[in-house]
Amino acid sequence: QVQLINDAYNAVVDAVLGAEAEVAEGTEPCAAILATLKHIRIPIVSLDVPSGWDAEAGGSGGISPDVLVSLAAPKECARRFLGRRHFVAGRFLPHEVQRKFELNAPQYPGTECVVAL
Repeated sequence: QVQLINDAYNAVVDAVLGAEAEVAEGTEPCAAILATLKHIRIPIVSLDVPSGWDAEAGGSGGISPDVLVSLAAPKECARRFLGRRHFVAGRFLPHEVQRKFELNAPQYPGTECVVAL
């Protein structure tokens, strides 16, 4: 299955685990998908928090993505991201939320909704 993915595609989008990652990570089909992603040789693009990572502590035992797309704002685990490119998507994060969490939102050029960090 890993070889088939490596041969058939140029990249894989990792959006397997979300807010319920602690519950889903050890259960099927998530466990099998995460095991497969750990052996992929083609670039992996992770959305928000890479699968298998703790949102606070970072990536121990999870995948190693080439690209990270943080949603709204980078999570604490993004400090441990060692991939090639990091983007943030979330131009329309309300100013009240930015102030509450002391976020320093990047400048989005023109009408762009995604910016490279």
